[in-house]
Amino acid sequence: MLTHPTLDQLHQLGLAGMARAFEELQANPQGGELAPAEWLGLLLDREIAERHDRRLKARLRFAKLRHQASVENIDWRTSRGLDRALFQKLAQGGWIEARENLIIEGPTGVGKSWLACALGQKACRDNHSVLYQRVPRLFAELGLARGDGRHARLMRTLGAVKLLILDDWGLEPLGPEQQRDLLELAEDRYGRGATLITSQVPVTCWTMWQNTRLGWC
Repeated sequence: MLTHPTLDQLHQLGLAGMARAFEELQANPQGGELAPAEWLGLLLDREIAERHDRRLKARLRFAKLRHQASVENIDWRTSRGLDRALFQKLAQGGWIEARENLIIEGPTGVGKSWLACALGQKACRDNHSVLYQRVPRLFAELGLARGDGRHARLMRTLGAVKLLILDDWGLEPLGPEQQRDLLELAEDRYGRGATLITSQVPVTCWTMWQNTRLGWC
């Protein structure tokens, strides 16, 4: 078999994973002992694995997660009032598939953002589109986008992702434009995707948005 023409053809077809596996098998003395079907199976396995890795890296780049966190690395010894069984169920992603929403609430320092990013990273691994946004920066970016013509495109992006993570919710009151953006975003995402919100502010205090700076009740 002519090695170089085969490699050239694999690269021309965009099968870089198969090409690398082909080279490795050619260099391995035990490769000659494999049946043609075994060769093909190994080449396909490598191509599938590398394509999966490339897609995962692309999803993680797009997600822009604040922390390099994973559900497997959670320190359960830390006292933060986290229900381990519930969190492990959330990590399975059924709530994302069902387009449901999740709130992680607690005081500063308990790791809300880290836990949200861990769930986001797991969602990326499960082939979901994810986008992380800190709420103060998000509304500032939406304000700038309204002035330079990017607002509609940004809102479409926020509405289309499978999981939207809104971190640090409730640090500042919402102005009229921010309230309109929030209502539009909620409408766009209803029934289309899941939203994860982290907040220092108890949910019972969220009705204070329109009148005062949010704080603990």
